[in-house]
Amino acid sequence: MMTNKKVAVVFTGGTISMKIDPRISAAIPALSSEEIMSMVTNIDRFADIEIVNYERIPGPHMTPQKMMQLSRIVKGLVQRNDIDGIVITHGTDTLEETAYLLDLNIFSKKPIVVVGAMRNGSELGYDGPSNLASAICTVISEQSQNKGVLVVMNNEVNAASEVTKTHTLSLDTFKSLEFGPLGIVDNDELIFYRDIVKHHHIETDSIEENVYLIKTYAGIDSSLLDFCVNSGAKGIVIEAMGRGNIPPMMVDGVKNAISKGIKVVLVSRCPMGRVLDSYGYEGGGKKLRELGVIFGGSLNGQKARIKLMLALSITNDNEKVKEIFEKDFYTK
Repeated sequence: MMTNKKVAVVFTGGTISMKIDPRISAAIPALSSEEIMSMVTNIDRFADIEIVNYERIPGPHMTPQKMMQLSRIVKGLVQRNDIDGIVITHGTDTLEETAYLLDLNIFSKKPIVVVGAMRNGSELGYDGPSNLASAICTVISEQSQNKGVLVVMNNEVNAASEVTKTHTLSLDTFKSLEFGPLGIVDNDELIFYRDIVKHHHIETDSIEENVYLIKTYAGIDSSLLDFCVNSGAKGIVIEAMGRGNIPPMMVDGVKNAISKGIKVVLVSRCPMGRVLDSYGYEGGGKKLRELGVIFGGSLNGQKARIKLMLALSITNDNEKVKEIFEKDFYTK
């Protein structure tokens, strides 16, 4: 007889662990990991589960340091011969950031899946158990090996490097907007439709937290950039407009930051598409590139910040940081 694969389920909290507290008429952490797993009916037919209790916190309470601690826990689990894969429950508000950090920081062929819920345990249609079941089905599939960290919600399988939360309410909130999901879970079976070609990895046990994220808007000047510089920033991510352009009043702030050795990474506030040095006017992408701004491809702001925090933990050399961001995406 074939034995079940063994899956470690690491519980960190989030809506999947919440119920409505009648005293305040709002959702708070309430469900234990054992209570949640008891609602994933018949899962013992598919996998042997080992519960790992890490935290029981809401998504917004997650921090970079907690993410790194979680990464160390997962690294320890993937090294165990008796563990075939790992599922991590997480609050959806910061799920994509934690998933991307794990994707960059952990190199393992074993499947790692991050999962959450959009409805709490007191709501009709609580989606936690079904999402968790789909995540476990994904982890035990041989097809999930060497795929990096995956995010499974609403029966869709997405790459941590591509997925983002798109809706405050919908069950299908997690989308890979540009290329779509990698696959689906249908009738407890995993089906992949495409793969990730480029996979980046940053080996580090620490993280540089003094990295800021600034979103551009019409008429923005250098005030926020200067504040970040004066607050001891080691890196700044700018969510620029369109193809990667900023208002001219912001240029002096960029120059000031770069002159002080602060790494400035440029991404777009658009939900799809990469930044490129297409425009040569003041504040245009070409001018910014000439100043030494690093291009972040098609990453969104929160993911680019995660990548820059990890990159700065291993090097402060501008060319090396540039290579970490631009390798495989830019030819010059």
